[in-house]
Amino acid sequence: MRCRLLYLIGQLHTGGSERQLYYLLRAMDRERYKPAVAVWTNSEDGVYVRQLRELAVPLYVFPKKLSGAMKLIEFRRLVKRLRPEVIHSYSFYTNFAVRWATLGTKSIAVGAVRSDFTNDKVSCGMVLGSLSGRWPSNQIYNNFAAADKARNSRRLFSPRNVFIVQNRLDLQQFRKIPLSPNGPVRILGVGSLLQYKRWDRLVRAALKLKQRGLNFIVEIAGGGPLRESLERQTRDLELTDQVRLTGHADNVAGLMGKSTLLAHTSDVEGCPNVVMEAMACGRAVVGTDAGDIPSLVDDGKTGFVVRRGDDVKFADRLATLISNRDLCRLMGDAGRAKAEREFGIDRLVEPTLAAYRAAGWSDS
Repeated sequence: MRCRLLYLIGQLHTGGSERQLYYLLRAMDRERYKPAVAVWTNSEDGVYVRQLRELAVPLYVFPKKLSGAMKLIEFRRLVKRLRPEVIHSYSFYTNFAVRWATLGTKSIAVGAVRSDFTNDKVSCGMVLGSLSGRWPSNQIYNNFAAADKARNSRRLFSPRNVFIVQNRLDLQQFRKIPLSPNGPVRILGVGSLLQYKRWDRLVRAALKLKQRGLNFIVEIAGGGPLRESLERQTRDLELTDQVRLTGHADNVAGLMGKSTLLAHTSDVEGCPNVVMEAMACGRAVVGTDAGDIPSLVDDGKTGFVVRRGDDVKFADRLATLISNRDLCRLMGDAGRAKAEREFGIDRLVEPTLAAYRAAGWSDS
């Protein structure tokens, strides 16, 4: 069966890219555009496998035993069989696979950067990072910060054309939730326990807040390799009553409902879903200036944006909100209003299709 739009993604487990692809396909006129999805890493148990199948979107997965080279060959065969008009890589490290598969075909290749342009290249290694940073020559970024880096890069391995389609949100899933007027202020952090997420920064901020005698609880929801070191840091600083590491959680909206505000401490970001989700739920955000956080959070109105590395100010901003629930509520209301204006998934499809057209696609 021929498809018009073919998407290649690294895997379909829980993640921001996977969710955004699902939102795009759910909002798209699937009868008209006939989308299909290829999954680079076999993930039959992936969270979004079932949801994409419920949309009746064809899924193609590669056996786990295949090497990277064999996957390239099989993907090229799939492209020749399906003859898609556009092939869009939804993971940075699959960008070059999409470009290679379209050689000698009429298919238009489109790549992606879903986080930080420089960081994505480094994390993939010199060879694959350079190739995927340059090809396909048309790439869609989900944040302005990464796009600016790519456009200002004078290196050979940068894309020729960069388009920006920011992440969007299911506003029915993430509804405004009233703040609890009682009990300690609950500061929520959501994300993988990885070095660049800098949860150690939030733990150190908790120490400063405790020393001020403030009543609060920090909950960090996420799994990852740094859990043991973060637990050790929490014990060493005698914060076990204030800081809780609760592991991975699928029900982010439920966590938001129990929280008072969101803290986002990352050094590297793209267009973070969790910041948008917090705002949609009516929660103030204290975040660093990584990625597109400054364009999502209106400093002083929907939350506070703090320069990365200014840990004193980060703690001060948290203290301000802990001491003023009315301000939390006002910022949360403003955040929800912005989410309704700008974050809905209805604003995801047309900019994406417009990028395809700009890359040479004829939408007829």
